[in-house]
Amino acid sequence: MARRSGALAACAALLFVLLELAEPHGAAEPLVPAMFVFGDSLVDVGNNNHLAKCNASCRANYPLYGVDHPRHSPTGRFSNGHNLADQLAQMLGFPESPPPLLSVPKSRLVPQMNKGGINFASGGAGLLDRTGPRVCGEVLSMTAQVGNFTELARQWKRANEKAADLISKSLFFISVGSNDLFEYSDFPQAPDHNDTQFLQDLVASYTTHIKDLYAAGAKKFSVVSPSLVGCCPSQRALAHDPKGPNDVDKYGCLGPANNLSRQLYPMIASMLQDLSLELSCMNYSLGDAVGMAEFVFRSPNTPAYNFTELEKACCGRGHFGEGGCNPRAPLCQNRTGYVFWDGYHPTEAASAVTAKELFVDTGLFVHPINVQQLVASQP
Repeated sequence: MARRSGALAACAALLFVLLELAEPHGAAEPLVPAMFVFGDSLVDVGNNNHLAKCNASCRANYPLYGVDHPRHSPTGRFSNGHNLADQLAQMLGFPESPPPLLSVPKSRLVPQMNKGGINFASGGAGLLDRTGPRVCGEVLSMTAQVGNFTELARQWKRANEKAADLISKSLFFISVGSNDLFEYSDFPQAPDHNDTQFLQDLVASYTTHIKDLYAAGAKKFSVVSPSLVGCCPSQRALAHDPKGPNDVDKYGCLGPANNLSRQLYPMIASMLQDLSLELSCMNYSLGDAVGMAEFVFRSPNTPAYNFTELEKACCGRGHFGEGGCNPRAPLCQNRTGYVFWDGYHPTEAASAVTAKELFVDTGLFVHPINVQQLVASQP
């Protein structure tokens, strides 16, 4: 036990040093020509605001969302401030995430590709096309997100002879998969449930999406795996509900959901490694969000972040943010000390830790290289 504690302390010390070094780039020129973002609500910066059939539970265009954003108003981000896409963009030298696809006039979409990129992400989306609509009403599926990029890339290449080179040097950031796990876990007794087949279907879909982006010219992929989805306040509530599954793991989280997260990460890692051998000049950086979350839960007082609340939602009633985050919900005051903003999403402070890890980690949670090394690599 003493040896394990010493190793953990050494990891915490190293993590603190790395995160202290990972300040926003701040150079006159960003490290990449553009950043293209794909995925779900962890990185959506407002696309769902423009989907007419998307219901309120899958939008973040009302208070108290955005309370700590520079505008101090809702922006469509499922956060109290900036989200993971913004924070990684800032590490690359951009002010924040590129704008959401649906906020840009059609006549300006191709020029925007050349002005820092576009965010295609949509809250509620998953790796599978069936994920999202049942809960949200309408989302931009990953198939639609990738298809939108492919069409814009085709137009850009037709208009600019340098477009292919710029695409190959740009960063493609993907954060997706959590909603697939959430929806699958909602029906644990379904007769057709087969965990192995389900996870294999997710990886097969992921493979298709990356191959389609690669065919359109993408070469540099930053991917972050789904985290311990069972530890979100909404899932903790299910785990502790007397009428619920009552399957609580060592962190007080919903065990079956976390087991899926743990199984999915090595499958994504293997998939990316295989693709990098198959696809010429493809480079990638994979963030192990499961490992990052476990580190935080084991050592929340690491000086780099010093979290004081690991379970509760900052915005919402009750212990687990029951009733959701809305203008009438109670709001915590020490938002930098909370891991979770609402029932599903991290605070700005928690996602900042993930962004810094993705950017500078030296092999604890990011493999085979970090994003800083990825963007410096030759396509």
